[in-house]
Amino acid sequence: MIAQLQPAHFTAWRDACSAATLPVVLDVREAWEVQTATVNPDGFTLLHIPMRELPGRLAELQAMLHVSQPLACLCHHGIRSQQVAHFLAHGGFTDVVNLQGGIAAWSQQLDATVPLY
Repeated sequence: MIAQLQPAHFTAWRDACSAATLPVVLDVREAWEVQTATVNPDGFTLLHIPMRELPGRLAELQAMLHVSQPLACLCHHGIRSQQVAHFLAHGGFTDVVNLQGGIAAWSQQLDATVPLY
C-alpha cells in the first residue's frame, strides 16, 4: 500500500525526513506540463522523469538514489504518480509516497503561485 500525502502536509513530511538525506519529489508529468507549472525545490530535490520514460530509466534512478531515500511522486492530479509510486515500490524503493491530488492540489493547498492548468 502506497501512503497518500496531502500537499498541505508536505512540509511536515519533508521536515520529518532524515537531515542526512534530502527527500526527492519525482515529477512524472510531461515536459510541457512542467513548463506550464512546477514546484519550487525548497528543502528537497526536484527530479523530472516523465512516467512513460520511467521503466527504461529505473536502473538510472536506482543508481542515483538510495532505495530508502524518501521519495514523493507528483503528477497533475495524483493518478499517474500513484501508478509510478507502485512501480517504484516494486522496484525496491522503500519510502515512497504519492502526492495526492498532484500539482493541482499543491497549488490549492501549499503554494498558490503555482499555476493551475
